[in-house]
Amino acid sequence: MALTQARKDELIKEFARHEGDTGSIEVQVAVLTEDINNLNDHIKTHKKDFHSYRGLMKKVGHRRNLLAYLREKDVTRYRELIQRLGLRR
Repeated sequence: MALTQARKDELIKEFARHEGDTGSIEVQVAVLTEDINNLNDHIKTHKKDFHSYRGLMKKVGHRRNLLAYLREKDVTRYRELIQRLGLRR
């Protein structure tokens, strides 16, 4: 199931750094994480859906690159984001 606009707005409001922030790394990673979780559930039930699997891999790579950039620029923001999203357990 695709990410609804209402859920995306909730994520933006939760992870925004300031009012009107829709493009910060925190927001982008949060939206990508939600998409990745939804695609993971889809792939578990539809094991032969290779097109969706490719999209999942592209999103995982994009999130990895954003997190690597954030880790280089500001490690405290990186650690806080990882903790809030529950990544890297």
